[in-house]
Amino acid sequence: METGTEPVRFDTKIAVLLRDDLPVWQRLNMTAFLVSGIARAAPEVIGEPYADADDTPYLPMFRQPVLVFAGSKEVLTAAHQRAVGRNLPLAVFTSDLFGTGNDRDNRAAVRAVGRADLDLTGLAVYGPRNGVDKVIKGARMHP
Repeated sequence: METGTEPVRFDTKIAVLLRDDLPVWQRLNMTAFLVSGIARAAPEVIGEPYADADDTPYLPMFRQPVLVFAGSKEVLTAAHQRAVGRNLPLAVFTSDLFGTGNDRDNRAAVRAVGRADLDLTGLAVYGPRNGVDKVIKGARMHP
C-alpha cells in the first residue's frame, strides 16, 4: 500500500550542463532557456497544474527534479558528442546567443555553425537516467 511518503524514483533524468567560466546571470538565463526545450520535446515530464488553498491556479512544472551541473568547455563538448551519439533529446546554448534577442536570430546563429564548431556554453539533456549519467560524465553539481 502506497502512503505517499515513499521517495519517488524516476527512470529518467533531466540534466543541465553549464560552462563553469561564465557569469552567474548567464548561467541562470541559459538554464531557463535550455529546460524550455526539454519541456517542449518531452511533454510527459510536465506534471499537473498547481492550486493553492484558495483555488488560485498556477502553471504545471516538471514532475521531476532538474539537476544542474557545471564543467569546462571540454566537458561540455564531450557531453554534447555523447548526447548526440545516444540520440537523446538535447537543447544547446552557444556563446552567439548572448548577442541575439529573439528566437529567429537564435536559431540562425546555431544554424550558421557546424556541430563540431559550436561554441557551447550550455546544454540540457533528457532521457533514461543511466544514459544521461553517461552523457554528463566528468561534470560536477553546480555550486
